[in-house]
Amino acid sequence: MKTILAYGDSLTFGANPQPNGQRHAFEDRWPTALESAIGGKARVIAEGLGGRTTVFDDFSNVADRNGARVLPTLLESHKPLDLVIIMLGTNDLKVYLNGTAFGAAMGVKRLVQIVRTHPYDAGTAIPQVIVVAPPLTVETDHVDLHPMFAPRADEAKLFDFYYSRVANELGVGYFNAASVAVADRADGVHLDPANTRAIGEGLAPLVTQMLGL
Repeated sequence: MKTILAYGDSLTFGANPQPNGQRHAFEDRWPTALESAIGGKARVIAEGLGGRTTVFDDFSNVADRNGARVLPTLLESHKPLDLVIIMLGTNDLKVYLNGTAFGAAMGVKRLVQIVRTHPYDAGTAIPQVIVVAPPLTVETDHVDLHPMFAPRADEAKLFDFYYSRVANELGVGYFNAASVAVADRADGVHLDPANTRAIGEGLAPLVTQMLGL
């Protein structure tokens, strides 16, 4: 059976946009929905961490949120992998970090390079890659997330442009999550269960094609 690593942030973790809401049920998280949508023909490993960036340090958090620093370890611990799906960049827009969609796209480019240049075991194929542009942030009254993301709302609209350009340049798969999912206004960033599932379901045709399922 083929193995897929879903590498992301709180949207992959299944964070609930409702105040004090519980993490989405296992079946509502997009990696689970993807595995179901492809008929269980591949195993999807969900690796989502709230606050994770592409390549930027955020020392305001407890765990290491720098996606570039953690990825090599995950490539080792979950090997062999047939496909890595990268959906990161929302946290890059935080006003006190990178703050631009272009910077996030350059971070994603570096993550693809890490996947392709990792020292895999002899005879092990390099995993294929799908780059996913995150859903857009939306207006919210949330006391923390509004000042954190609202000033960069226009930058989120540029994800599709820059991410698709990087994917085309590198010859990897591309999917725009904003085409199927919309953030909840409760916090302006996270998704309700239906929109979270929609990402996995939306990815299924591309994943099926790339892996020949």
